[in-house]
Amino acid sequence: MSTSRTVDRAFETALYDTADDALDTAASLLAADPATDAELAARGAEFVAAAWRRGWQPADLVRVVRRELGPEHVRSVAALIRAQAPRDRPRGPRWAAQLDALPDGAAPPRTDRFSHAGAVLELYRLLLRLPALEPLVAGETGEKAGGGREGRPESRALARIRALLAKAEATGYPQEAEALSAKAQELMARHSVDEALLSAHAPSPDAPGACRIGVDPPYEQAKAVLLDAVADANHCRAVWNEPLGFSTVVGFEADLEAVELLYTSLLVQAEAAMTKAEAAQRAGGRGRTKTFRQSFLAAYAHRAGTRLRAAAEAATADSGSAADVDLLPVLASREVAVTERLERMFPETTTTRLRGVSDAAGWTEGTRAADHARVGRHRPLA
Repeated sequence: MSTSRTVDRAFETALYDTADDALDTAASLLAADPATDAELAARGAEFVAAAWRRGWQPADLVRVVRRELGPEHVRSVAALIRAQAPRDRPRGPRWAAQLDALPDGAAPPRTDRFSHAGAVLELYRLLLRLPALEPLVAGETGEKAGGGREGRPESRALARIRALLAKAEATGYPQEAEALSAKAQELMARHSVDEALLSAHAPSPDAPGACRIGVDPPYEQAKAVLLDAVADANHCRAVWNEPLGFSTVVGFEADLEAVELLYTSLLVQAEAAMTKAEAAQRAGGRGRTKTFRQSFLAAYAHRAGTRLRAAAEAATADSGSAADVDLLPVLASREVAVTERLERMFPETTTTRLRGVSDAAGWTEGTRAADHARVGRHRPLA
């Protein structure tokens, strides 16, 4: 039997048959023929290319494989993505950054051919059954719509924002973290205004784009609420896909970058504050509970969202006064563009009630932590 036919038989058995022993039978076929390794790798590249055509991106594949399978499968999919990359057309800096962030694809020494073949088939079964996702860009998947300015280097404002948030995450002093996060949000709002004015007067104005941001367990609902609050404060809209573990954020490129930075930073700060609050609870004789954490993060998201919006509105008003321009028409037109893009991508959405928010102590501590990380207007640190 030819190598190709052996792989075909294994796939017919493992990928399309739901019997309990189907995977073992197919793995035995592949393990018995070492010549199938190259053919298996080629088929894997085809599965990855098919995922790109269905709207998936490198970070999305790694995320879903990590959620559904194990570390060996993550290494395998990372290796397949790297192998496929030279065959792909250029897809922009955001895609390239995802390739650079891939986990180590080097496989550990195999224990036996049968186990390895079983793991490969489990991975391919998952890749085969991935649903189609909404294209992140109007037109062709993987490219950014707009004025073609995606290739620009990171601005000094974004570099400064990144540095401020890194300091906020690293400090052990809540008031310092508060001031640093506040300054970062003010810079984000002003950077967004600058980008809006620049685009409004450009010969080919930018159009909204989109990105996916992972919302990982545990306590995904509360984390999704926090991401939604960050997106809203930065002129973006977010739609959570609970089964696949991510939110799609729609907005203009500079605002998308701000959302990614601030959400990641606030999540780090929230988890650090939650750990400290839990330690205080245990010192008072209370055990660690799931409801405490869920309530803590829900309160944190609620309060942080309020503070974010207030800081963004104040900084935007100041920017408009300083520039002596009426920003309302510019910002309104961008808001309409973002909403239209969101509705084209997601013509039907539903709302979800936040579950498990029943712990009064968790809510109180989460609110207090958000106050420490709030992003209201403060004087920068001396």
